[in-house]
Formats: sequence, C-alpha cells, structure tokens
Amino acid sequence: MPLSEYEQRVLEQMERQLTSDDPRLANTLTRRGGHRAATRYVVAGAGAVVGLLLLVIGAATSRPWLGAIGFVVMFAAVAFAFAAPRPERTGPQGTVAPDGTVRPAPAAAKKQGFMSRLEQRWDHRREGDGR
Repeated sequence: MPLSEYEQRVLEQMERQLTSDDPRLANTLTRRGGHRAATRYVVAGAGAVVGLLLLVIGAATSRPWLGAIGFVVMFAAVAFAFAAPRPERTGPQGTVAPDGTVRPAPAAAKKQGFMSRLEQRWDHRREGDGR
C-alpha cells in the first residue's frame, strides 16, 4: 500500500529534520544496509544451516566430533552475521573509505603515541576546561 502525498511530505520533513539535528546518525542510518549487508546475512544463514546439519548428523551417527564441528560452524556464522563490518581501513597514504577514496591521515595523530594523547587529555581535564 503506497503512502499518501501527505504521508510522503511528513516523512520527507522528518528525514530533513533528522539530517539537520544529527547528521552523524543520519549518515550512519543511510550508509548501513545495502547489497553488502544482504550478502553478509545470506552467507551467515548458509553457514548456520550447514553447521546445524553437521550437528544433527553428528548426533544421529554418534560422532561427537562432527557435532562439535557443526556447533563451531554455527557459532561462527552467527558471529559473522552480528559482527559489524569494518567500514574503513587505514593504509600508508591515509584512510581508505569503502568506495575507494583515500583521505590523508592527520599528521598529529600519527606522530603522537597513545600515552602522550592520554597525558594531554589528563592535563586538559586538570586545567578545568574539558571533560
């Protein structure tokens, strides 16, 4: 059942409001999903079915090692389905986005170590102008 014109306008207005109020959330919601997510769930579902079959066959034939392998395959498939895919990876030139574009890495973040960043945050908090 299609939406009426009024419902479509209200929905578009809500989308614009969300984008203006919280662009980061709106970007996350629009970026998530798509062809890759569907493929991920199909692969995970097939893995879960194969694991379940191995588990049942192992129990039916009194081979506990086969049932254990089936359980591990099922568990791995479910973990794969619910694990968040890595949207970006960092290379020597900078950050590589999923669409293949490369953004240069910030020089300050590369040069500073973990401890020095923690020390800077601690100093910032002690001065009273940060959280």
